[in-house]
Amino acid sequence: MATPPRPSASPAVAASPPALPPEVVAEWWTPFETYLASERRYSAYTVRNYRQAFEDFYRWLASPGVDRWSGGFDALGTREMRDFVIEAQQRFDRRTLHNHASGLRTFFRYWMSQGRLKRNPLLNIPLPKLEKRLPKFLTEEQMKLLLTGPQRLLENGGIDAHSAWRDRLAMELMYGGGLRVSELVALNYGAIDLDSGVARVLGKGRKERLCPLGQVALGVLKKFRESFAIDRGPDAPVLVNPNGRRMSVDAVQLMLKRYLALAGLPMDLTPHKLRHSYATHLLNAGADLRLVQELLGHSQLATTQLYTHVSMARLKEIYAKAHPRA
Repeated sequence: MATPPRPSASPAVAASPPALPPEVVAEWWTPFETYLASERRYSAYTVRNYRQAFEDFYRWLASPGVDRWSGGFDALGTREMRDFVIEAQQRFDRRTLHNHASGLRTFFRYWMSQGRLKRNPLLNIPLPKLEKRLPKFLTEEQMKLLLTGPQRLLENGGIDAHSAWRDRLAMELMYGGGLRVSELVALNYGAIDLDSGVARVLGKGRKERLCPLGQVALGVLKKFRESFAIDRGPDAPVLVNPNGRRMSVDAVQLMLKRYLALAGLPMDLTPHKLRHSYATHLLNAGADLRLVQELLGHSQLATTQLYTHVSMARLKEIYAKAHPRA
């Protein structure tokens, strides 16, 4: 197997890492990217993260003065991959390292299925343990404050009516339906039953699930559709810009920052935290854990169980403040 060329060394300190050789991208990355996007239906966010993992790994392998490329990918073994994990800990935190390792395992599995690699060199390579971090979420009062932001801006003349109703709809769907931001921007009118208020969502791994949207989100959806939608056909996107084009993930993220600032809430909160809030508020109100797992589209119950720890922490906090013997 031909050995991919090394990236050229830059004589000066660069502001960003050097680009990978085009032939490496074409031969090793592009087919894998097509597989991720077309067959696995991974979100653009996940594909981007896997690209970053691939680029970092290639630069490490082809770094000047270190010969790790003898024999190509097939020659990589336990020693090389352990070295990579050890050195990667100097560049990334543990969670990022785990995400990169996940992307690389998928990369190796793909090329094994194509007959170009004989083994997955990352298989059974130990990674540093992750710290257990509880999901961040907004309280019910904070959510109410956040969701009133578009209306307040509209009343003050700080935003046009289309954007105000569109922004509120985006947040209501994430909170009312527990949608991931990638699922949100991909939502078409044909996937929503307006009578029952249930959306058919295609989530991770092309798994389809039904998401009740709630009466409030459904009411905002109907208002936006009737007053602002240019195209109401089954293939028309729900969230659109004034010109009728589908809203992007980046646009949703920037939009949320605007309303977090308006509400005086932490600016590091992401659209996914609205999904965390959705799950936590359901469990706090007594929803069954298995039901919440189905609503979120989690394949593993352990993923959903993180939210029970959040709920328990909240209960302990209330107990400590309210009980005379606490």
